[in-house]
Amino acid sequence: MFGSDAGLKTALSDWDSDMGSTERLKDSTDTLLNGNRGDQEGAQRLARRLYHLEGFRRSDVAKHLGKNNDFSKMVAEEYLTFFEFTGMTLDQSLRSFLKAFALIGETQERERVLIHFSNRYYQCNPTVISSQDGAHCLTCALMLLNTDLHGHNIGKKMTCQEFINNLEGLNGGQDFPRELLKALHNSIKNDKLEWAIDGDELKKSLSELADNKDNKSITRISSGSNPFLDIAHDPNAAVYKTGFLARKIHADMDGKKTPRGKRGWKTFYAVLKGMILYLQKDEYKAEKALSEEDLKNAISIHHALSIKAVDYEKKPNVLKLKTADWRVFLFQAQSPEEMDSWIRVVNSVAAMFSAPSFPAAIGSQKKFSRPLLPATTTRMSQEEQLKSHEAKLKHVSTELAEHRSYPPDRKVKAKEIDEYRLKEHYLEFEENRYEMYVKLLREGVKELLIGKDGDAGLKKSQSSPSLNQEGQPAAAKVKRNTSERRPETPSKVT
Repeated sequence: MFGSDAGLKTALSDWDSDMGSTERLKDSTDTLLNGNRGDQEGAQRLARRLYHLEGFRRSDVAKHLGKNNDFSKMVAEEYLTFFEFTGMTLDQSLRSFLKAFALIGETQERERVLIHFSNRYYQCNPTVISSQDGAHCLTCALMLLNTDLHGHNIGKKMTCQEFINNLEGLNGGQDFPRELLKALHNSIKNDKLEWAIDGDELKKSLSELADNKDNKSITRISSGSNPFLDIAHDPNAAVYKTGFLARKIHADMDGKKTPRGKRGWKTFYAVLKGMILYLQKDEYKAEKALSEEDLKNAISIHHALSIKAVDYEKKPNVLKLKTADWRVFLFQAQSPEEMDSWIRVVNSVAAMFSAPSFPAAIGSQKKFSRPLLPATTTRMSQEEQLKSHEAKLKHVSTELAEHRSYPPDRKVKAKEIDEYRLKEHYLEFEENRYEMYVKLLREGVKELLIGKDGDAGLKKSQSSPSLNQEGQPAAAKVKRNTSERRPETPSKVT
């Protein structure tokens, strides 16, 4: 999620599996003996050894700070006490923090580490930023800005004004001080964020970069409209389905109505490869490099939902695809069977491989923002993925019921009513999406992708979303917007 060095796709094992010696396990096992006091003392000892790298490598640190359990949280809190950020700017503090260890691991683990950093920075500088949530929001924004300004993405770099606009209203419902954001943008622009890395990790990184250099067909797809949107094209990804489709763009990013002149139908040869739907002018050939136009038309289907377009009656066999950034596409298949097949396969791939969402940035209660939807591939098994989707479905359904139980008063401003309806529409869509994901995973997505669907052939690859959940994460990534794009209320499909 946050690394600007795309070559570092290191898959770390769980808490106990890569410690290497009984000596390293001593601190954590001691904590089981003496209850809470033992936990705290054990956390202090482990944190001290992690900070001073006594028996640990820099690449060992993050896994002990980012686990989702009480002991790991205590270790992280104790570890952060070794850092004194009082009087330092946020970017200075972040640079100091990142030099102490290698920020690697799974997306959720890195997210938790940055939350601990943000809390510590706020603790040291309570008057600089108004809340812990604000500090964390800015921290994530800096990591993403670093990727945008210094990553290998193609296209226009984010300007200072765009950076400021993206963070509008995310400081507890207020704006961050403009001069603060200008200073942070200039700092990252002039001096990119860097963090520590072990020699072994560096060798692995260089090896992976060399492999990528040998494969000259690897490229990147820039969204053009969103500087945080960037899809990495992986030529070795698994191919799940191919076939001719006619496409009509109905809504642009955030549900904004597509201008009339850009809504026409165009026919493509569609290739669902990994979590990306490529739309090519010519029939698919594995050995043929994609053109710039093919890459421009590519659609990431992480966290997407495909359904039959029942409200579109001008053409038969039309399906509707809504993406994570709330773009809406209509696709006409060649037969009802093909339409059903595309719907089933697209939803199955999205259900199987979409990584858990990040928390939404904190804004005012009245101003609604969608949670962050990472484009990285989940590391969960199918069973774990199902449990995650079931928990999310339960949460969304509960939130929707609560939301509907407190409708806005008729006397409130029209803007507040719009915010209410927007959130309601979002929750309805999420409930439908997770219901579909849960249904498909319960039925057995693996079997469907392998061959129940006759044309859903599978070309496995370790570097792409595949049915081997122990493999590496996919190369396909979308860096999400720090402003958590606010969609417009959708209009009827025409």
